[in-house]
Amino acid sequence: MNSPATTVPPVERRPYTRAAQLPDIMRERIVILDGAMGTMIQLYKLTEADYRGTRFAAHHKDLKGNNELLQITRPDVISEIHENYLKAGADLIETNTFGATTVAQEDYDLAEVAYEMNVAAARLARLACDKYSTPDKPRFVAAAIGPTPRTASISPDVNDPGARNIDFESLRRAYYDQAKALMEGGADLFLVETIFDTLNAKAAIFALDELFEDTGERLPIIISGTVTDASGRILSGQTVSAFWYSVRHAHPLAIGLNCALGASLMRPYIEELSKVAGDTFISCYPNAGLPNPMSDTGFDETPEITGGLVEEFAKAGFLNIAGGCCGTTPDHIAAIAKRVSGYKPRCLHGGTTGFLSGLAA
Repeated sequence: MNSPATTVPPVERRPYTRAAQLPDIMRERIVILDGAMGTMIQLYKLTEADYRGTRFAAHHKDLKGNNELLQITRPDVISEIHENYLKAGADLIETNTFGATTVAQEDYDLAEVAYEMNVAAARLARLACDKYSTPDKPRFVAAAIGPTPRTASISPDVNDPGARNIDFESLRRAYYDQAKALMEGGADLFLVETIFDTLNAKAAIFALDELFEDTGERLPIIISGTVTDASGRILSGQTVSAFWYSVRHAHPLAIGLNCALGASLMRPYIEELSKVAGDTFISCYPNAGLPNPMSDTGFDETPEITGGLVEEFAKAGFLNIAGGCCGTTPDHIAAIAKRVSGYKPRCLHGGTTGFLSGLAA
């Protein structure tokens, strides 16, 4: 049975000084990011009718799988997932906006709803974080900005290497609109994640800089790339070190890796990133191992396995932020939080982060 869609009330904008607490917290302990949103949504076994709700009942395309629509049609599901991760110990909660750009929503002919999706998603995450925040453990909304299904530097046609299905300006415009909506909804920071095309990421970074100039408010940015295979490169061809040097001008609060690989395969790349990005915090949120269709979550690692592997990263001194990507659940996040709690966070060297320098300016 469908739950009726509800209107998410506006929330008060938080000044950037709220996010300014994060560097001090990250020097004291390893900060915990939440886990997979898509994995958790799949466990609800929602139907096409759930995705459509009343408002989109007559929409001409199938909508099942458009998870970003759920903050409008099933906000109860998204809120419950957020709260379960907060109960598990997460400090940072990602908005359900990985595919909420106009570019991604064009696949469903819902580009005109993208702005509303982002505002609603940020408000849901904001309300959940405010509910669970305490003076000793504040919680933060990380506005998720995904890569889009179109890439600016990779051809979609194997017979035409020069072909492109999107350009930089279209990406910039889509990312600007998304970021503006997420800020309006109450986000504390931006998380540009699952980067497999650095040119797409540069469009997002450019859009964020433009938004900060337009609004006079600067929020911290976390940037997270994706190493796609054992070559140690992201899909557009860069090594981890080259990726860092190509985005460091954004002065991110943290740089990291997520998705594609489980923790065991990600280890050498996190170690490399930890060495080259000496003045910036490091984040890591791997998949729960490799895909396994026989598992309830679709991946093969139990919470205990994932928690133990991430603990090794903490023990080696690589981490400031730890969480989970595809296949991880609140149980995985609880296990990670428990296993890393006994270790000191990675120490910065070589100066302060660009985000801190920006606040002081």
